[in-house]
Amino acid sequence: MDRVRLLTLTLAYLIAVGSIPAIAGDQCRTCHEALDDRPSRLFRSDVHASAGISCADCHGGNPRSDDMEAAMSKEAGFNGVPTGDRISQVCALCHSSAERMQTFGSKLPTGQWDMLQQSIHGKPGTSGGSRIAQCTACHSAHGVLSKSNPRSPVYPVNVVATCARCHSNAAYMRSYNPALAVDQVEKYRTSVHGMLNAKGDSRVAECASCHGSHDILPHTEPNSHVYAISLPQTCARCHSDAAYMKEYKIPTDQYDKYARSVHGIALLQKKDVGAPACNSCHGNHGATPPGVESISMVCGTCHALNAEMFAGSPHKKAFDERKLPECATCHGNHEIIAASDALLGTSTEAVCSRCHSPRENARGYAAAGEMRRLIDSLEALEDQARSIIGDAEQKGMEVTEPKFKIREIRQARLESKTVIHSFDAARVRETVSKGLAIASNVKLEGEAAVDQYYFRRMGLGVSTLVITVLAVALGLYIRRLERVRAPSGPSRHEG
Repeated sequence: MDRVRLLTLTLAYLIAVGSIPAIAGDQCRTCHEALDDRPSRLFRSDVHASAGISCADCHGGNPRSDDMEAAMSKEAGFNGVPTGDRISQVCALCHSSAERMQTFGSKLPTGQWDMLQQSIHGKPGTSGGSRIAQCTACHSAHGVLSKSNPRSPVYPVNVVATCARCHSNAAYMRSYNPALAVDQVEKYRTSVHGMLNAKGDSRVAECASCHGSHDILPHTEPNSHVYAISLPQTCARCHSDAAYMKEYKIPTDQYDKYARSVHGIALLQKKDVGAPACNSCHGNHGATPPGVESISMVCGTCHALNAEMFAGSPHKKAFDERKLPECATCHGNHEIIAASDALLGTSTEAVCSRCHSPRENARGYAAAGEMRRLIDSLEALEDQARSIIGDAEQKGMEVTEPKFKIREIRQARLESKTVIHSFDAARVRETVSKGLAIASNVKLEGEAAVDQYYFRRMGLGVSTLVITVLAVALGLYIRRLERVRAPSGPSRHEG
């Protein structure tokens, strides 16, 4: 008690002689400024201090009393240092009230606390008590700065380090989710975004750009900014903004092209979350355009057989020498359309004719033409087989077995289109030949079924005719017998 009174008198004296500038109406801050403790030093540049918010607005108590015991009494509403969820609840007293925020002239949104409670960080921590993260975990406590302030922990250039305080701590993260990677920052620093961010570029994507701020959700949640179906639009917020991307000198039509592609249609229209999105090819935290040689490895994560065939083909060496992006050279990158037979061959629309002609790379030109003819012959015979089997089935014939074999023809055709990536006409011929043999057998079985149908029809007609003739003959014979057996009429001599 004596020490408290002594400190109070000392402070009063120092203020009186002008050694410490008194802060009007806030004896709490006056006292802490005299002690020159860390909270008071940080609070000097805090956005709350500039708005006229006092210590008591967060900690309670009576800031006008110079009696420490009275100022920090329960009767005065003093609640000390908030802990656990109470931290964010204290922040929410103002930040969740639009009316109260207006009194400070603030235009900040007021739904942060509600979003935080629904976010992954708003889930209960390992202790089962308070939530995983509180407002101060990211914004700090007494040194809160605007996100536009380069010294703020949530300034775009600094937010990566702020997130890394937890997400790069393997021991800490293991207690929450052992499956969650802790190398995101290291990967991010290898990305185009990360390298520019490290150079002080505050406009490139950082953690909050993709995951959000207060509303961060797991990537498996449909409402998450990084949910598979939502991710292309998240990337497009920057990459489709021509004005924003102007200084980076890269195209801004990637999203539009992707939306028209076979991948985009599967993901955005058919809602197939297994379809490739931006991160499937470019990566997540280590996002960067694939290199020339790595493109086939990226595509090969899904199209494994195609990539394997290409790796052993003569085109592999040729593409590498000319530094051509492997899969993308023929199929494109963002606007990948469904592969069709038109891509193969020697016609003007075929991709083969871009490099091959009768005069230049003639060997490849001939191989492309042969492969196209083989594919066309298999498709033509498959169509014939399918048509004849359909005709037989419509006529009521039993064609279950040959109908099932049509699947094998289709499988051979699909295999042949994969083998095309070997760019070896002999291998394509071998695969196509298997399909042709099956298709020929199916066609023969279908024709036999149709012939059987007409044979039965003819037999039925002949049988019907014979039965009809016999029936007529029998009728005539019966009538004849009836006439023979009929009694004769009375004679003229009788009577």
